[in-house]
Amino acid sequence: MRRIAWWGTCVWMLCSATVWGQAPETPSDKVENEAAAEASPFVEEEPTLPEVLVQPDEQEEPAPEDLLGVGEPTAAPITSTTPPATPPSYPYDLPRSYPSLSEQKFEGLDSALRSTRSIFDSPKATSIITRQDLLERQPRDMVEAIEREVGVLVQRTGRGQASPFIRGLTGPETLILVDGIRLNNSTFRYGPNQYFATIDPGMIERIEVVRGPQSVLWGSDAIGGVINVVTRSPEIGFCNMLGGQFIERFSTADNGSYSRMNVEGSFQRWGIFGGGSYLNVNDLDRGGDLGRQPFTDYSQYAGDIKFQYVPAPNQLLTVALQHLEQMDVPRTDKYPSEARRFDPQQRDLGYVRWQAHDLDNGLFDSAMLTFSLGRQKEGTIRRRPPESLIEDRSEFDVQTTGINLVFASELGFFGTLTYGVDYYQDEVDAVSNRFDLEAGTVTPRVPQYPNDSYYERAGAFLQWDVDLTERLSAVAGARYSNIEAEGTVSLFDPDNPAADPVSTPIEPNFQDWTGSVGLVYEINPCINLVGSVSEGFRAPLLDELMSVSDNVNEGIDIPNPDLSPETSINYEVGMKFDLDRIRAQTFVFWTELDNLIDRRLVGTVPDPLVPGGSLDVLQRRNVGNAELQGFELAGELLLTPEWSIYGNYTYIYGINTTDNEPFSRIPPAQGVIGLRWRDREAANWFDVYGWLVARQDRLSDRDTRDSRIPPGGTPGYGTLNVRLGRQISDCQRVTLGIENILDKAYRVHGSGVDGPGISGQLGYEVVF
Repeated sequence: MRRIAWWGTCVWMLCSATVWGQAPETPSDKVENEAAAEASPFVEEEPTLPEVLVQPDEQEEPAPEDLLGVGEPTAAPITSTTPPATPPSYPYDLPRSYPSLSEQKFEGLDSALRSTRSIFDSPKATSIITRQDLLERQPRDMVEAIEREVGVLVQRTGRGQASPFIRGLTGPETLILVDGIRLNNSTFRYGPNQYFATIDPGMIERIEVVRGPQSVLWGSDAIGGVINVVTRSPEIGFCNMLGGQFIERFSTADNGSYSRMNVEGSFQRWGIFGGGSYLNVNDLDRGGDLGRQPFTDYSQYAGDIKFQYVPAPNQLLTVALQHLEQMDVPRTDKYPSEARRFDPQQRDLGYVRWQAHDLDNGLFDSAMLTFSLGRQKEGTIRRRPPESLIEDRSEFDVQTTGINLVFASELGFFGTLTYGVDYYQDEVDAVSNRFDLEAGTVTPRVPQYPNDSYYERAGAFLQWDVDLTERLSAVAGARYSNIEAEGTVSLFDPDNPAADPVSTPIEPNFQDWTGSVGLVYEINPCINLVGSVSEGFRAPLLDELMSVSDNVNEGIDIPNPDLSPETSINYEVGMKFDLDRIRAQTFVFWTELDNLIDRRLVGTVPDPLVPGGSLDVLQRRNVGNAELQGFELAGELLLTPEWSIYGNYTYIYGINTTDNEPFSRIPPAQGVIGLRWRDREAANWFDVYGWLVARQDRLSDRDTRDSRIPPGGTPGYGTLNVRLGRQISDCQRVTLGIENILDKAYRVHGSGVDGPGISGQLGYEVVF
């Protein structure tokens, strides 16, 4: 029945698209359209130029200005003693006030789509969070940077943690990239984890979001979708320039402050951009009469630097380093039964990248080569209960080496081929000890991961982008993936988990072919009908194959080296509108998940810290299949060149078809509706919006045992918010936001942290 409803929706959208379609413009239509354009407030009058002398044989037709009058008209050579007026100059490098879907492009082989298609021309469900969006959101962490994006829910088990859900999937089923380099590694925990929060929002240029499987381009883990965080780069203008920027952001909800200093310079063919930041937050003041939530304070510092060199006009060499370290990050959902903090939570990334375009070697037209070295270090300090004198301390360190080589070849009539290979290797060291603080003794424990274990990913892909007709284009691709792991595992007997584990070497190997095809049909120049079919693939990680961990709600995880990969297939159809006043996307999707990996209770063991108590023993297993389907809508209506109404809506329905119960952790239906004003240079703005979230009471058996979900489900809520920004001088800006004006008590579904109550957010920036 749901399949019939889904296909009925697709047919309805197709019929709607046909009604929207327009016939070719006739001469009479052209006259009427030109008259309407002259009367429209969205078309600027051409400026009156001073009297000029024009060479008759060289005269050119002036190009029209863009929608909001930011662009400058082009004209034939002129001779005049009076120069034409120029628009005011601002030190902030911002996009146009309201960029169209066609102007929001995925730039280059390191973008989430590995192409230069725009949002409008892509068959995928995509969105781009621009620097203007980030400037208005004033994020202090990655939750605030991406929260409320269409198709995305961000869960916090604790402050300082962030786990984005894309179409109901999170953790290792959603791939996170930084500058096109994997942030995911083989120790990502099943389900929500904190690692998205180890990115400093102050270094971000934009965030690219692609919803739906992207395994063809990026390999294992990209089942739910891909988030690519693109960091800022210097502006190389072949002249000497040096400047900086100071940013300060403060929130009354936690008396927390975020400070960052940026430095940017350009020296002939060289450029440099770098910065450092510090964040400190205190316990959170919640909505309603809940008061401050204990165990929600932490601090972090970060630094990054990027060097770029232009050896030739068509080449770019980049060297980048990033570091972020969090201290005393609490796992809030465990409190007050235990006190568990992550200290340190550390991420490092360094890479060297060579890019070239417009190559004339007869083999390929563009190329990109990247060498990367990443590191994730995680320490855990645990006391159960908090006043206990028994303290468990564990730590693991993951070093990831990566190589990416990507090419693009323009084939003229036959389109564009993008192809390449990638390789990542994780090497893991781990240690765990139990400290008796009263007796002063130390007892070694089984570490979370085997020492010197490793995990290798290798793959090759091909993507073909071609115009089939004047109105129909296609993007098709295929990938081969090979994953290998090795380690000496402490294997437990599932029939007798209390027995001593046996050290056993294992070497699992996984291989898979994945494919995808997407179509874009131009109904008219402003409306596209799109659709795609994509396969997804996720190989089991070290966390599932080899880990022994008590970092779960229900008890203790034990290894399972006999797991098989998860696979998926996703069908989606959508419409994209890119008119003068309306920019919108709407999608319906259907995803089938096979061979799902989930925890299963295999027994109990005595709890060494609680006399007479016991702990559940759980093991990840391939337990069955599931189906996800949903609807997504995002759009903006321009009332004038400065005012707009915008919003989005997401609905997801999931069912575990094997157990005939709701799929675990499905986000509730939610949406945003807002009214926004931006001046033409996007230097000043005002925005008032509501965030509306429905109740989620469709719970799986596992959800009912999750302490992060209230009994009976997560209540619905709505918040009213306002934010504004004002440029007070050529080099200074102040911002103000008021969040949750009605002081509603709420919690994001599956989170261990409540939402902030009514609070002020203050910001100040100065460019020098």
